[in-house]
Amino acid sequence: MSDRSNVLTCPDCGHRTEATMPTDACQWFFECPACAALLRPLPGDCCVFCSFGEMPCPPVRQERECCT
Repeated sequence: MSDRSNVLTCPDCGHRTEATMPTDACQWFFECPACAALLRPLPGDCCVFCSFGEMPCPPVRQERECCT
């Protein structure tokens, strides 16, 4: 898995999807390919990768300001 790859886990059905994280923008929405649930960041998180990914987004990991 590359530095920009992350695995998102759907909170509704548990499906895991490998997705590419943007490095210059936050991704606020992601549609689960298994159940079509629309994932949105949880309160306090900047993006779906920070909420549902195996690791936070690149700006957060690099301790840079994110798109909050």
